[in-house]
Amino acid sequence: MYQVAMVLAGVLVLSIGSVLGYFARQSIARKKADKIEVTLQKRISQVKKEADEILAKAKEKAGQHIDKTKKDVASQKQEIFRTEKLLLKKENVLTEKTSVLEEKEKDFNSKVERLKEIKQGLEELKQKAISELEKISNLSKDQAKKELLQTLEEECQRELMDRMKKLEHEGAEKYEKKAKEILALAIQKYGLSQAQEITTTTVSIPSEDIKGRIIGKEGRNIRVLEKLTGVEIIVDETPEVVVISGFDPVRRQIAKVALEKLVGDGRIQPARIEETVRKVESEIATQIKDAGERAVYDTGVIGLDPKIIQLLGRLRFRTSYGQNVLLHSIEVSHLAATIASELGVNVSVARKAGLLHDIGKAVDHQIQGSHTDIGMKILDKFGVEKEVIDAMKAHHEEYPAETIEAIIVQAADQISGARPGARKDTVENYIKRLEELEGIATSFVGVEKAYAIQAGREIRIFVKPEEIDDLGAKKIAREVARRVQEELRYPGEIKVTVIRENRVIEYAR
Repeated sequence: MYQVAMVLAGVLVLSIGSVLGYFARQSIARKKADKIEVTLQKRISQVKKEADEILAKAKEKAGQHIDKTKKDVASQKQEIFRTEKLLLKKENVLTEKTSVLEEKEKDFNSKVERLKEIKQGLEELKQKAISELEKISNLSKDQAKKELLQTLEEECQRELMDRMKKLEHEGAEKYEKKAKEILALAIQKYGLSQAQEITTTTVSIPSEDIKGRIIGKEGRNIRVLEKLTGVEIIVDETPEVVVISGFDPVRRQIAKVALEKLVGDGRIQPARIEETVRKVESEIATQIKDAGERAVYDTGVIGLDPKIIQLLGRLRFRTSYGQNVLLHSIEVSHLAATIASELGVNVSVARKAGLLHDIGKAVDHQIQGSHTDIGMKILDKFGVEKEVIDAMKAHHEEYPAETIEAIIVQAADQISGARPGARKDTVENYIKRLEELEGIATSFVGVEKAYAIQAGREIRIFVKPEEIDDLGAKKIAREVARRVQEELRYPGEIKVTVIRENRVIEYAR
């Protein structure tokens, strides 16, 4: 019973506590709700106040914008009004101008019609006049026109011919005088010494006993020397002379120098020959290089490939009619540069072409063809300028001179070769060769006269025009070239030129 009573008392106390807690929470909640309501009321009042302020400002700004817009609209209306007035004025002006132009057009059309009528009348009068003239002259219009033009043409031709003759005569005298002055200046400006450096093919020996030592036991010494140098050594009955034969001038020079050293030393045997030839080859190679570099430095030519300079040096041991080819090339370079400077053309091209014009002679004994063709191939291979090749290829007239520099190099080459003492040849052989050339040319029917020029490198044949026509002239040139090639011995090439000339001469009395 006691325990039940305790439980019931606990339940009662808990129930009373719960009721009291509920009322307490309700009281606290009401107090908080009252505070939140007051706060919300204050916030609502503040927001309404701020909204009223924003609305007032917005109304003020809207009023300002409306006023500004009204002003802009008013000004634009005024501007449009002024523009309309201006356009209206221009339209009135254009209307007036259009009316004037229409009147002028009508006037112009009426004048055109009147002109057409006048032109038609003139054409009818012209035709009547032509008909009357044809009746009077007994010639048609085309015949009269033809005779008139023919008469005018004849008169103009006579005047032109007289004028051309006068100009040719005056111009020839003037240019000939100027050309002589330029050539004289070039020759005087570069006076090269003409002491000849002939690469001889003979070696003098002090006594006949040396010949046996050169030959050696069973010919072993001479065989070794010939094998190493690539030449043929001729030991014959000619007293105190040994002859060296070979196509390569450098090899001939090596053999010549080596043989001279061996003869001077006196010790001639295979081992000594090999040693001497090696030393001489090295010396000659150095001399060739130095000679090429000196030539380039002396002429002032730059930009050449080292192999071209080496080939230039080889020309030191090459001669043409006794004239040293390297010295000749240097002289041609200086002469061409001087002439080009006087004429106001490309001095650099003329100088370089003059130096390189005979470069093919350095290897013409090794390669088939003329030295000009060989030189062109060499220069093209090593990238020399085309204008330089064009200037050097015409120096023997094998190719036409395409530039003024080519003519200059041709003239400089002939000046250098024609200097007194520059080249030598046996007088008897020279005269005999020229006589044979002229004799072959004059043996043909219709040939009036023939001249061998340029040291026998060209034969010029003048034929009788009344006996030989153009086809016959070509045939004579071909036949003369064939006979010269078959019957004569000569260095290089011989150019055959046949000239057939008609002259008409009249005298004014």
